Amino acid sequence: MTSKIWFVTGISRGFGKALADELLRRGHVVVGTTRNGSSLEPQKDLIELALDVSDEQQSGDAIAQAIARVGRIDVVVNNAGFGLVGAVEEVSTEEARKVFETNFFGTWNVIRAALPYLRANRSGHIVNFSSIGGITGSIGNGLYNASKFAVEGLSEALELEVKPFGVTVTIVEPGYFRTDFLSPSSIRKAAKILDVYEETAGVMRQAALTRSGTQTGDPARAVAVIIDAIESGAPPLRLPLGADAFARIAGKISRLEKEMDQWRDAASATEFAS
Repeated sequence: MTSKIWFVTGISRGFGKALADELLRRGHVVVGTTRNGSSLEPQKDLIELALDVSDEQQSGDAIAQAIARVGRIDVVVNNAGFGLVGAVEEVSTEEARKVFETNFFGTWNVIRAALPYLRANRSGHIVNFSSIGGITGSIGNGLYNASKFAVEGLSEALELEVKPFGVTVTIVEPGYFRTDFLSPSSIRKAAKILDVYEETAGVMRQAALTRSGTQTGDPARAVAVIIDAIESGAPPLRLPLGADAFARIAGKISRLEKEMDQWRDAASATEFAS
C-alpha cells in the first residue's frame, strides 16, 4: 500500500497514540497533535504539533503547518475528545460547554480547516471518532452522548457534501477498549451530585472507576481495523468497534423497528385531508 500522510489529533494517549504507532509501523507519515506539541519519542515520519482543537485559529494554523511541512494531507483523523459522567440534571452549563467545545466543535474546527486542501486535491478521507455512545444513549452519559450524537449528524451530512470532491468520511464508534478514557486523568465528572440519581447516574460514576483498565477491547487491534477499512478502497461510513458496540447497536435497531411498526400507520396518516 502506498505511504500516505495522516493528520491525527490527540496522539498523546489512547486511540490516538495506538493509531500513530500502527501507522508509523506500516510506513505512513503521521502529523500528530497534542496540547503541548510533544508526547511521543522522536522518530522518522512523525511530526508533532501543538493544538487545542477547541481553538478555531489554532486548528487552522495546525493544518497550514502540516501542509507547509509535508506538502499534503491524505487522511484527517479527529480523535481528540473526553468523557463526562453525570445525570442530565447534574451537569452544569459550563461542564456541558467544555465537552462540546472539544468533542464537537473541535472536530468541526479541524474539518473546516482541512477541507479547502482536500477539495483542491479532489481526494482525501476524514475519520471522525464518535463512540457507541454516539448511537445509543446510556445512564450518566447524557451530555457526552449528546456531543457524540452531534458528531454523527455532522458526519452524515458531511459525507454527502464532500463526495462530489472525491473526499470520503468514516465515523468510528468504539465500545469499551482498554485505553485511559475512563481513568481519573481523562474522564470528567459533574461536580453536582444529586442523591435521587444514586441508583442510576451514581452507579455509572462508580463504574467508570472499576472498569478503567479492565476493558476487554484491545486498542492495537482496533486501530489495525480502522487503517484496514480506510485502505480497503470502499471505506464504510460507520465503523463500530468491539462486540459490545455491535450488540448495543443491534438492540437499538430492534427497539426502533418495534416502535416504528407499532406507530407507523397512525403516525404516517398525518397529512391534510384531501
